[in-house]
Amino acid sequence: MLSSAVAGLDQALWDILGKSLDAPVHQLLGGAVRDEVRVYGWIGGDEPSEVADAAAAQVAAGLTAVKMNASGRIGRIPTRAEVADVVARLAAVREAVGDSRDVAVDFHGRFGVAAARRVLPELAPLHPLFVEEPVLPEFSHRLADVVSSSAVPVACGERLYSRTDFLPALQAGIAVAQPDLSHAGGISEVRRIASLAETFGALLAPHCPLGPLALAASLQVAFATPNFLIQEQSIGIHYNVGAELLDYVLDRAPFAFPGGAIRRWDAPGLGVSIDEDAVRAADRTGHRWRNPVWRHEDGSFAEW
Repeated sequence: MLSSAVAGLDQALWDILGKSLDAPVHQLLGGAVRDEVRVYGWIGGDEPSEVADAAAAQVAAGLTAVKMNASGRIGRIPTRAEVADVVARLAAVREAVGDSRDVAVDFHGRFGVAAARRVLPELAPLHPLFVEEPVLPEFSHRLADVVSSSAVPVACGERLYSRTDFLPALQAGIAVAQPDLSHAGGISEVRRIASLAETFGALLAPHCPLGPLALAASLQVAFATPNFLIQEQSIGIHYNVGAELLDYVLDRAPFAFPGGAIRRWDAPGLGVSIDEDAVRAADRTGHRWRNPVWRHEDGSFAEW
């Protein structure tokens, strides 16, 4: 009788495992909580008119939200002219996309505490969706000062890699957590980060300027995460000259974003089929990309 019970248990476990192998990841995370995931796209350009044109092109492509650089190299405490330039860039994009769409602004940690406190109140009338990484992650102990300087929502997290890294930022009052699944422990840890963020009333917007597998994994988390806000994706990004994200998938249909959102799909696993031949061809080509090196006028290093 005991052996019969064990055999029955083994069969039950096998049945569960078999079903799991055929299930999309969001089912294994507890099930879907939404039918679609809103996405945003990056825009480049140095002059306000160029940024506005890039934003208009993304809107024409179907997006309802974009993200832009706040500035290029900037002084440690920005001058009045530098602040005005940051505001003018955002104003140009806001005019291009209108009030019914969203614009996020990436500071890339270039500004520092004093600079961020000076600039954020100037951006508030233009209602950015959020400002990203206003200070470098090593200054998380000063994030509360930045958050309290303005009503503009503050986001960060692409350079934070665990729940313990995110805790001080959440305690400081950030509105949006941005872990990268490729860097922050994968699907499981990012789900835990999202749950931690939820206890602080913060939202999840995973960082993902990467390839189709990273994006597919991010989407699976988004499908199953209640406090999800918006997903970064790099389809058509201005950096990807000659190496487009969709070049590496066999079926592009799941990544379409009509109305600015990617619809949930129920294919097994991550739900994406990689073109192995395209990946191997890219591997043979290789790359020699390096971060640009920026310097201030006095020759000292500037944050890129």
